Amino acid sequence: MRNTILFSIFILLLVSCKKDKFTTVPQLKYESVNTKELRRGQDLRFTLSFTDAEGDLTDKIIYRKVVRGCVNSNFVDSSNSIPSFPAGKNQAGEIIVTLRYIDVSPQCAPKNDTATFKFVLKDQAQNRSDTATSDPIIIFN
Repeated sequence: MRNTILFSIFILLLVSCKKDKFTTVPQLKYESVNTKELRRGQDLRFTLSFTDAEGDLTDKIIYRKVVRGCVNSNFVDSSNSIPSFPAGKNQAGEIIVTLRYIDVSPQCAPKNDTATFKFVLKDQAQNRSDTATSDPIIIFN
C-alpha cells in the first residue's frame, strides 16, 4: 500500500514537471503589461516569454485586440518582431510587443472601453502556440 502511494506521488510529480520542458509546439506565456489604463498617444508594452524545442520560430508574433465596446480604437505596431537568437535547439526568451494607441473613431468618443490582447507564436513548421491573453486594459477616449 505504501509503495503504491509513493509510486502515485512520483508519477504525479513527473507529469506536472513536463510542462516546463521544451516542446515542438512553441510555448507562449503572458507575463505583464506596462499600464492597465491607456490614454491617446501612450504606448502599451507587453512582456511575453516563450520556449521552442527546435528554435525555428518565425520572426513575427500574431496578436489580436478584443474590445468589449467600440472596435475602432486604432493602434500602430511600434515593434512586434521576435528578437534574434543564435540558431539552436531549446530556445527560450522574452518578447516585448509595443503598440501605440493613436486615435479613436468619432462614433466611439467620449466612451471609455476595455480591451484584452491575444498573442500567438508560429514556427516554420506551422505549429502554433497556445493563445496568451493579456490582463484587461482600460482605453480612455
